[in-house]
Amino acid sequence: MIIYKSDKEILAIKDSNQIVATILADLSAMVEPGIQTRELDEYALAKTKEMGAIPAFKGYRNFPACLCTSINEEIVHGIPSKRSLREGDIISLDFGVILDGYYGDAAVTIPVGEVSSTASKLISVVQQSFFEGLKQLKVGNRISDLSYAIQQYVESHGFSVIKTFVGHGIGMSLHEEPQIPNFGFPGHGPKIKPGMVLAIEPMIAAGDWNVEILADKWTAITKDKSLSAHYENTVAVREDSVEILSLLDTESDSAYAKESKHA
Repeated sequence: MIIYKSDKEILAIKDSNQIVATILADLSAMVEPGIQTRELDEYALAKTKEMGAIPAFKGYRNFPACLCTSINEEIVHGIPSKRSLREGDIISLDFGVILDGYYGDAAVTIPVGEVSSTASKLISVVQQSFFEGLKQLKVGNRISDLSYAIQQYVESHGFSVIKTFVGHGIGMSLHEEPQIPNFGFPGHGPKIKPGMVLAIEPMIAAGDWNVEILADKWTAITKDKSLSAHYENTVAVREDSVEILSLLDTESDSAYAKESKHA
């Protein structure tokens, strides 16, 4: 069942997501060769507590950390450790918090120093694919219209969409209906209506989309070990607009300006 949110609830979810956005911005600035992924996790935990929130991922289905750190061929759910980042790596930072009972959730992929042209393009494409999907998030459209737009954009650039994991509704639970695939044909799935709050998260690979789960039972990697990138925002559907809740207000303004210019 899809849970439609009131304006008051959307504001509460935005408050949670603004904490996520602030901490992700801090973490992104910390990414450099030599830093250990557990240091990023430790910072995220301390900053979450400082800002009066609760980590959303730590303990969720026994996940051991508050931040997912997925490097290179790791798609999602990488567990922070003593592993140090190296020049040329890319790292996905997936993070969530709970504030006053409402969840925030977002993810970015960051280059570590100088990266290959393929890695740089992969990061750019996964981010833009989110915005291509967002163009279809209009009242009266269907969820798969967004899914189709994401897949078409990604594949037009020679990359593949990961089909094992999908986006989701979000609110007082981390994962709510509807599921939001990043692939499929248009015209299917639930109709988009005001009050929907969705975590849209394209995950893509430079090679094949097939997935393997490592022995830790969490870390998902591309089976062919090709690079993978992940980008996610929580968004709210209103009568005549869509608001990105997990971008800081200045970032959100820039994103809308960029999309308006290319619309």
